Amino acid sequence: MLSRRTVLAGTAATAALTTLPAGQTHAQAQAQTQPQPATPAYRWRNAVIGGTGFITGTLFHPTVQGLAYTRTDIGGAYRWDDRTARWTPLLDHLGWDDWNLLGVEALAIDPAHPDRLYAAVGTYAQPWASNGAVLRSEDRGATWARTDLPVKLGANENGRGTGERLLVDPRDSDTLWLGTRHDGLLRSTDRGATWAPAEAFPGVPSATGQGVTLLVAAGRTLYAGWGDSDGTAANLYRTTDGTTWEEVPGQPSGTAARVPIRAAHDRSARHLYLTYADAPGPNGQSDGSVHRLSTLDGTWTDVTPVKPGGTAADGSADTFGYGGVAVDARRPGTVVVSTNNRWAAVDTLYRSTDAGRTWTSLKDSAVLDVSETPYLKWGGEQPKFGWWIQALALDPHDSRNLVYGTGATLYGTRDLKHWAPRIRGLEEASVVQLLSPPAGKAHLLSGSRDIGVMYHDTLTASPSRGMATNPVTGSATGLAQAARKPAYVVRTGWGDHGNGAHSFDGGRTWEPFAAQPALAPSAPGPIAVNADGTVLLWVFVHWDGTRHPAYRSADRGATWTEVASFPKGATPLADPADPALFYAYDTDTGTLLASTDGGRSFTPRATQLPSGDSQFKVAVAPGRSGDLWLSAKWNGLYRSTDGGAAFTRVDSCWASYTLGFGRAADGTGYPALYQVGSTEAITAVYRSDDEAASWVRINDDRHQWGWTGETITGDPRVYGRVYLATNGRGVQYGEPV
Repeated sequence: MLSRRTVLAGTAATAALTTLPAGQTHAQAQAQTQPQPATPAYRWRNAVIGGTGFITGTLFHPTVQGLAYTRTDIGGAYRWDDRTARWTPLLDHLGWDDWNLLGVEALAIDPAHPDRLYAAVGTYAQPWASNGAVLRSEDRGATWARTDLPVKLGANENGRGTGERLLVDPRDSDTLWLGTRHDGLLRSTDRGATWAPAEAFPGVPSATGQGVTLLVAAGRTLYAGWGDSDGTAANLYRTTDGTTWEEVPGQPSGTAARVPIRAAHDRSARHLYLTYADAPGPNGQSDGSVHRLSTLDGTWTDVTPVKPGGTAADGSADTFGYGGVAVDARRPGTVVVSTNNRWAAVDTLYRSTDAGRTWTSLKDSAVLDVSETPYLKWGGEQPKFGWWIQALALDPHDSRNLVYGTGATLYGTRDLKHWAPRIRGLEEASVVQLLSPPAGKAHLLSGSRDIGVMYHDTLTASPSRGMATNPVTGSATGLAQAARKPAYVVRTGWGDHGNGAHSFDGGRTWEPFAAQPALAPSAPGPIAVNADGTVLLWVFVHWDGTRHPAYRSADRGATWTEVASFPKGATPLADPADPALFYAYDTDTGTLLASTDGGRSFTPRATQLPSGDSQFKVAVAPGRSGDLWLSAKWNGLYRSTDGGAAFTRVDSCWASYTLGFGRAADGTGYPALYQVGSTEAITAVYRSDDEAASWVRINDDRHQWGWTGETITGDPRVYGRVYLATNGRGVQYGEPV
């Protein structure tokens, strides 16, 4: 899943490491000395969509039946509760300053100590991202201690579906190994509290950013896959003593075996199975293979189920790599592997019961039931078996309990034929748009990256209509409602069959605009609709950030005219009371512009406001003409009551990242304000019932969800209810208790 947002080498891994108390972030430690506003009791839950993101790894515990863990690229880690058939999120305590740690590069469990769990966290390895960390738990992820690393990890970069890169040494539970992308192999001898380089490890990192792709134990021998090989040099190493490492003799070479993706050890048969591809994935793979290594005599056997490169049913090239691999702990010689990036014929699982001599495709007999998460039909009649399948796990206590992850969900079966999403409690959407209508059945419409717009007819089940169709779009870029005619809603997003659509029933059903500007396919951006639903303003921004002119339609999308005076790339905002009024904030110059002629032309009003950041946001109070609020990030919060002619800084907070409105408290005449911002040392979620004169924090240290600065809105019909967009933990909604 895609989302928002100096590599140290060699001896850098010996730098000082910081350990914090369990469950505590640096910002929280600092804030303990600061006075904090009272926190009213709030209950936080997910507005259910179900899955929605890339599942990058799943582990069953080898000695505890019913215990499993899964990791995601940007949405944290989860623990499975077999009694309730639900996933419990484990990293929601990570706060604003630690947003980069919500991506999980690898998980490790200790077979000898079932309560111990380890997570290597760090979403990006880019220069602008913070370093990674290792989290360690003695209570299955309920609480954590943390060690900051002097190196970067990349849970949302290429190769995020390989692994696991973290391993508890089977010879000594105090010893852990961590494979990094740019800094070789690290070793800890105190259960992850401190780390140092494994000096004898022979891999030399390159610019590809793969490094160690997997760590696996076969008996007392440890194997490490190396992703920086060119296909001719060694890419698999082993150690028998934990000190010296050597190339594994006879290992496969060539394009189809360039990158080791995953490995699984059949302990009874003494076989190690490895999947390979010509690229780390999940995208970009066109070749791959599966090989079996006898750990008794070192013999290699090519057991690839189907060689990539044939012709698919539609005549296109059937290219793909191999991804996940799992062995049956109860049945020697039984192994399952997955294809990956097989777009022409759709990815599948192959199962063998004779150590890879013959294979059966599980997709061919699969019956998929996605009634719990209808969006998985993607606007069609039948769901796909899957894509981006690199996470694959087989229950060591139940040979028919098999799960595999995709780019959108986690499927499971208990009979190898009937499959259904196994994602209750697991929410990984990267949400960018929220709208809470003042009337109608749905209290919430949401827009996310990858899965478009959802109509939430209930908050406790995945939207029954699935993702918005007619047209189907991928990532949402705009969502707006006519304030005085709320049945009229418009949306924009990335799509192959059109990018803009409108609804006349509050977002329940849609139809595409009759026409769209030529820029729409390559640069769909945000959209606004005026108060009575007669004028649309659509802004166009290319994926690389290139900004284009805005376009106006006065016939609901039948024709469009360029608005030359609109600041390129700005987000349009309609006044909720006056149909002729629109606003735009030019972040380059710090200027608020307004249109009094229905969006035909814009002129500057207030100037010399904060500038230089494209993420500044303007909101307008519902039902009130010209009552504007500017969230200027670390520059604070500003308000205008004269349509943007002048702004006054609000002294009650020093940082504001996004702000929204909800139903007013009883006895007050102004909507409740909700914001993600800072009134003291902590960036948190706040509510104000007195027009921002004072704020109360309404989330707590257990509910922070990393980066939450995209959008927030209250419910106009339910006082105290607030909806919060997160970058990887879906839509969170809170209510007073």
